[in-house]
Amino acid sequence: MVHLAHILIYPIKSLDGVAVNQATVLESGALQGDREFAIVDYQGKFVNGKRTAAVHKIRSSFDLIARTVSLQAQETLQAATFHLDTERIPLESWLSDYFGFPVKLIQNAEMGFPDDTDSPGPTIISTATLQALATWFPGLSLEDLRQRLRTNLEIAETDAFWEEQLYGLAGDIVPFHVGAVQLLGINPCQRCVVPTRDPETGQSYASFQKIFLAKRKETLPSWAAASRFNHFYRVAVNTRVPTSEVRKTLQMQDVVSLTAPQI
Repeated sequence: MVHLAHILIYPIKSLDGVAVNQATVLESGALQGDREFAIVDYQGKFVNGKRTAAVHKIRSSFDLIARTVSLQAQETLQAATFHLDTERIPLESWLSDYFGFPVKLIQNAEMGFPDDTDSPGPTIISTATLQALATWFPGLSLEDLRQRLRTNLEIAETDAFWEEQLYGLAGDIVPFHVGAVQLLGINPCQRCVVPTRDPETGQSYASFQKIFLAKRKETLPSWAAASRFNHFYRVAVNTRVPTSEVRKTLQMQDVVSLTAPQI
């Protein structure tokens, strides 16, 4: 059966993700802890992968229970560990030194900092889709595409591009369930420059976007809502979450269905 195979959250926007076994839906529809923090300059502008490839050379690991992050610049051997709540100033100092200009960490515990604020629910893709995408780019693996696309929910036991049925024509909302939690599919997710780069070095993959556009157009299922593609640099699905689902929990192995779950 189609089921939830991976749940990934990204505690600090643009840094490394964390695989978790379950995730709670917040009032905003976002997953608790996902993009809860973001790095900004003193003008309030995001310091992220869209702005600088230097972000990719920061290795980060999180202890979600202890509320700590360990940061390590790619070229160094020693990591520095900070408490996300009580050691904010030294954490910001480390990041400022790394980027070479003053930055600070901002926090939004109720919504985080999603790219799509109209549809801040978890993004969803299938493992089969990631595997298909990897075949378009010699030298890249399933894990490479997983790291490049940074999707929250990954589903298994599907054909490639199964998730295309989770959105419809413009204005349509497609309800579906992951376990007992209802999500609303909105639209195919527009991608940015980040997937074109190696997630650990920042090095660009030659002609990545050009290849992606051509292959995506070629392989779009005939039954998918092609009118939602003003361009073909889109993959995965953006979602919203009804208020009735607030504080419910998504769990690994939850069955994914277009019909209501049998309880």
